Amino acid sequence: MGVIRSSFTFMVGAISRAYIAPNYHVPNIRKHYKRVEKEADKDMVTLSRIKSKDPSQRPFH
Repeated sequence: MGVIRSSFTFMVGAISRAYIAPNYHVPNIRKHYKRVEKEADKDMVTLSRIKSKDPSQRPFH
């Protein structure tokens, strides 16, 4: 009885994974990371301009 039960569980899992895998949208982590990195770089430039002593380099005059 244990072999049938474990086989049934395995088969249900395999079938459900085969159905879910093509229908599940996996996000592109590299694209997301690059976008976040670009935003962080832009924020760092803005911060350095705000901290700058030269008023012409400040973003808000």
